[in-house]
Amino acid sequence: MENQPKQQWASWLILFSLMLTWGSSFILMKKALLSFTGVEVGLLRIVLTFLFLLPFSFRYILKIDRKYFWPLLISGIIGSVIPALLFAIAETRIESGLAGTLNSLTPLFTLLIGLAFFGFKTRWVNVAGVFIGLAGAAGLMISSSGNHLGGDFWYSFLVVIASVCYAINVNLVKKYFVGIDSMQITVMTFFYIGIPTLVWVLFFTRIPNLLWTRPEVWEGMGYLAVLSVVGTGLALIAFNKLIKMSSPVFASSVTYVIPIVAIMWGVLDGERFTAVYFFWMILILGGVFLVNARPRLTIK
Repeated sequence: MENQPKQQWASWLILFSLMLTWGSSFILMKKALLSFTGVEVGLLRIVLTFLFLLPFSFRYILKIDRKYFWPLLISGIIGSVIPALLFAIAETRIESGLAGTLNSLTPLFTLLIGLAFFGFKTRWVNVAGVFIGLAGAAGLMISSSGNHLGGDFWYSFLVVIASVCYAINVNLVKKYFVGIDSMQITVMTFFYIGIPTLVWVLFFTRIPNLLWTRPEVWEGMGYLAVLSVVGTGLALIAFNKLIKMSSPVFASSVTYVIPIVAIMWGVLDGERFTAVYFFWMILILGGVFLVNARPRLTIK
């Protein structure tokens, strides 16, 4: 019982760190798209994260139980490869802030998928938190876009699909990876998906030729390196730890506060900021608080 307050504080600290990290990732992705296509950005994000985590994989590859191979591979495809590609492609046509805000749908999908397919049970207060946070994210999105939604609808829908993938993966991690820690999950996931992705990038894309013949694209590689190491590798280790410490819905509720950081980046870049933004931010944080209200979401 004494460890519960400490664990709760640790959960909120991780949530705040992920908010800052992932809230900044959309700007980095947008900068990288000046040098590469959407598909190339998605593939390079996986490859660079794989290379960063590769030294750690030698520590776990012989220790990890073989029964986790397929779950880890599936988790990597659903939770990393597909979203990385969809987000990068989407940001070729929609604003990075809009992409970050649409990602706030993840907790809602996490709750619905958990209830429908993973045998979760919850209380009305947790459900209320999901919808309150979602309403805040929607309000922030509309307000920040001048009270209208811009961009191409179908490209926005790619972000929705990516959010569904994240939601599925969060539930998979919570239910099927009980016997391994967050570091093992992240490292081995990228080991299994990184090798085929690296082969594909080296032999079936124009990326090696671009890096050899056009020195200016290395600036885009710099943005992707920060995005991959901090925003994917280290952040996923922390996120998987958060899933195990709390509930799947609370862990995925980090997507509610990501738009706040996206708006802050916009302010630093000279974009407008109005008082109504504060209202939507408070609503978002209130929703996250209710999502974490006890008793948390549990597996039957």
